[in-house]
Amino acid sequence: MTEPSIASLPAGFSVLDDYPDLLAVLVESLSAIEEELAEALRNADELAEATTRHLLDAGGKRLRPLLAVLASMLADPGVANGQVHAPSENIRSAAVALELTHLATLYHDDVMDEADMRRGVPAAHKQWNNSLAILAGDLIFARASMRMSQMSAEVIRVHAQTFESLVMGQMWETVGPRADQDRLDHYLAVIDGKTASLIATTAHIGALLGGCSSEVVAMMRNYGHNVGMAFQLADDIIDLVSPGEKSGKVPGTDLKERVPTLPTLLLRQVAAEGDQSAQQAVALIDGPLDTQEQVNQALEAIATHPVLERAWELTRVWERKALESIENLDDSPIKQALIAFAHYVVERQN
Repeated sequence: MTEPSIASLPAGFSVLDDYPDLLAVLVESLSAIEEELAEALRNADELAEATTRHLLDAGGKRLRPLLAVLASMLADPGVANGQVHAPSENIRSAAVALELTHLATLYHDDVMDEADMRRGVPAAHKQWNNSLAILAGDLIFARASMRMSQMSAEVIRVHAQTFESLVMGQMWETVGPRADQDRLDHYLAVIDGKTASLIATTAHIGALLGGCSSEVVAMMRNYGHNVGMAFQLADDIIDLVSPGEKSGKVPGTDLKERVPTLPTLLLRQVAAEGDQSAQQAVALIDGPLDTQEQVNQALEAIATHPVLERAWELTRVWERKALESIENLDDSPIKQALIAFAHYVVERQN
């Protein structure tokens, strides 16, 4: 398992270089959370532990724990000068539960998407089978819920609502848009449910447990929602353009599984308007994708079409919405870190 370090913080966190005490608290908090994640999945049953720790041990960005910790620090009296206290045990426990919730969704997503790789290792259903992968995801959800059960009724309620949003997002993706529903609107609703809801909840719970005012909690929930939308939009673009050794996934996974994403939806729009290069790209996307050569041809057609830059522009709209969400926060190193966080989720390469 990769231990957090200053170097592992998202790019752009150099804005905190002038606040070494704050950086030290962040790194120490993430290290403690990493240890608690491992402990949370400890199991006397060898198969249960092996399956549930499979993706945890493969690493991950741990963006949700980082966001929960940052949000909790907004209420710290020393936030203006970077002299913040380490997050409480309650906040760390919530951060662990939120990361476990995310981890569980990956097991289920990979089964439904028939993904081959995740975080540079075989997906759990490839390592074992579909049934064990689903059960491992369920077990991780159970461990997350057990941790949340120790929190306040409000935190439990917010987490439960998020669980519902995650399931509904997956359901909408599975059944596709209604006959009268715009495909792009449907796609945005899916990622709102599957991704943005949990990131919004992470920011919400972090701020709530940190003792922030109701206004700041609402601000952070809005920020988390917009960051989550930007994150998933960027992730779907990266799936099409990033080499597999960087993303840890097989390039074009969404393409092969016929999952609509922003670039392909935009391609279909301009193809319908008569753009010939888009029509050719759509023909490749809708054609056979049985070989890596066929997939690579489709990926190249998307990557070289102007709609890809339009997809990035729309992604940056959500980034700007996130930044606008926290405009009224008092200036502090934590606010600067949140700005850097929003930039990172869009500008990262994997």
